[in-house]
Amino acid sequence: MLTTGLLDATTRHAVDRPHAVAVVDDDGETTYGELRALVDDRATLLAAGRVRVLALALDNGADWIAWDLAAARAGIVCVPLPPFFSATQRRHVLAATGADAIVDDHGMRRLEEAAVELPPGTAKITFTSGSTGEPKGVCLPLEGLERVAASVVERLEGVEHERHLAALPMAVLLENVAGVYGALLAGCRIEAPACAHAWTDPRVLHARLSRHGAHTVILVPELLRGLTACIAGGGEPLTSLRFAAVGGALVAPPLLRHARSLGLPAYQGYGLSECGSVVALNTPGEDHDGSVGKVLRHVDLEIVDGEIVVNNPAALGYLGAPPMNRLFTGDLGRIDADGRLTVDGRRKNLIITSYGRNISPEWIESLLLARESIAQAVVCGDDWPRPGALIVAAPGAGRIDLAAGIAAVNRALPGYARIGGWLAVDAFTVENGLATGTGRVRRERIINQYIDQLESIMNSHTFFDRLCAETEKARTALYAVPQIVDGLDGRISRDTYVAYLTQAYHHVRHTVPLLMAMGARLGPERRELLNAVIDYINEEKGHEEWILGDIRNAGADPDEARRSAPHPATEALIAYNYDYIQRRNPIGFLGMVYMLESTSTEIAARGAVAIRQSLDLPNDAVLYLASHGMLDEKHMAFFADLVNRITDPVEQEAIVEVACTTFHLFANVMRAIPHDGKVRDVA
Repeated sequence: MLTTGLLDATTRHAVDRPHAVAVVDDDGETTYGELRALVDDRATLLAAGRVRVLALALDNGADWIAWDLAAARAGIVCVPLPPFFSATQRRHVLAATGADAIVDDHGMRRLEEAAVELPPGTAKITFTSGSTGEPKGVCLPLEGLERVAASVVERLEGVEHERHLAALPMAVLLENVAGVYGALLAGCRIEAPACAHAWTDPRVLHARLSRHGAHTVILVPELLRGLTACIAGGGEPLTSLRFAAVGGALVAPPLLRHARSLGLPAYQGYGLSECGSVVALNTPGEDHDGSVGKVLRHVDLEIVDGEIVVNNPAALGYLGAPPMNRLFTGDLGRIDADGRLTVDGRRKNLIITSYGRNISPEWIESLLLARESIAQAVVCGDDWPRPGALIVAAPGAGRIDLAAGIAAVNRALPGYARIGGWLAVDAFTVENGLATGTGRVRRERIINQYIDQLESIMNSHTFFDRLCAETEKARTALYAVPQIVDGLDGRISRDTYVAYLTQAYHHVRHTVPLLMAMGARLGPERRELLNAVIDYINEEKGHEEWILGDIRNAGADPDEARRSAPHPATEALIAYNYDYIQRRNPIGFLGMVYMLESTSTEIAARGAVAIRQSLDLPNDAVLYLASHGMLDEKHMAFFADLVNRITDPVEQEAIVEVACTTFHLFANVMRAIPHDGKVRDVA
């Protein structure tokens, strides 16, 4: 059986300090003496079973560590399986590595043997989900991993690190090597609670760091964001924590500064699986804003044509590929005179604008992700005048919060790199295939999915164009409501038409009061906008009486409509707008104006003709629809000119937000109208 520096260290701790606690997991404490016995027992079992390649599918804990070290002692290949891999990815890994045994919650069992040629000296094969669905295997020798772990321990000299919390799955190479191996070399105590279903929850992480009194932890940027938010939101300070390494993606300096202001000792690093997980690392006293730290002592690194190149990668090579003697990382970077490395992004992601400016999207994304309102961001824009952004809002954040965050980022960027347009989208997750298990976004898939919508926004030359583009989805959903579809085709009853007019009366009678409420909130500096509001008020006066006249001429009782209570869906539409004007932003009400006028322009006149003909009604029974269809065509040009004069990004987003919301609320009003004997109430 083989012996290595890592195994020698754990043996030495077992002899010198047999009762010192090595691992604490959900089953209790395991001492260094007990850990050595566990490793020896499992190594004997592996040797007796003539296992060649062992797949490790356990959750964090002493058992994971014991099997991992046992594979090293027995001289066989270990293949950790991350808990976030899909069943398809797991099958791919097992087949690609020729694993002939697997350890999971049910113990060790044999697998069907498959001869796969591996590079001589392979001790571990690590897989990352990367940017595509099929994981890629990296073959690593044990001595290469030991060099990384030893360099990390050396870099942390002077930092208290007797207790390390394994917050990431141990199957993630960064935690496996920099966390577990580093702690074992130093004789530390590893806090290893199960994490398969909870490791991405910052609230769980905060509770564990506090409960275990951890000195060190390794985080991905999203966990740092969440942990920072927990403490900023009133969570107790983590007074025991001495060092939190952050890796996996670029971290914006403002986020690091915010974390440190709350007592989180967060330090950015940089690494690759091919280099055994860590290449450079900032530490207390050796930290530089914007840098990923000094290159580890054992790493031979240079910059070639702007690209980071590692001349002595830890990896032997990729599965099924030639040996790896030199690694062109694909990352753009710089090294200063003091040996500090700065990473500027991925070469393949580089944006070249139509003005010929080169922009790293990761640069802008890191600034966006430093905003509390933004949870995820992807920036793109090849051949566009300026970059565009796909934005996922943080929980509780609205469009106005996003707009304010983007405006703040733009103020910090040079003109050529400022975001020219953005689209709020649903979260990028493992489930929808737009993120990896460690939270890294699948950039190409995301851009392909949303590029048409974002390009439409980017090509909008005016704010009105953008308003039309960003409300298209909500507008289309409204026009698909059965009551509207059937009304335009003349397939509704007189009762349905009267019910529609009744709800129209209840919301139209609030148009003038809402405009007055908006005008009352405008200051004297908004004289131009106030004059426009006055014009709208003069135009809208008395329109509810048109509706009562249509009800009378359609053969129904207008007084009954006047006395009736609005449907809850109509109440919701009106209440939302009053609340927005008073509590949020009065200018947002222009979004409601846009919703009503664009709807009238597109379908009112056509609906008037279809309803009059199908129900055999007189012309004066459809005056509201017919008149608004013609009137709002003139209004729309006036409206477009008005909103194009609104240049404040926050005010623009208020208009877009209200427009999108009121399209949805008005669709609920239409669905609630009795039709074919059924009431569709979704308010």
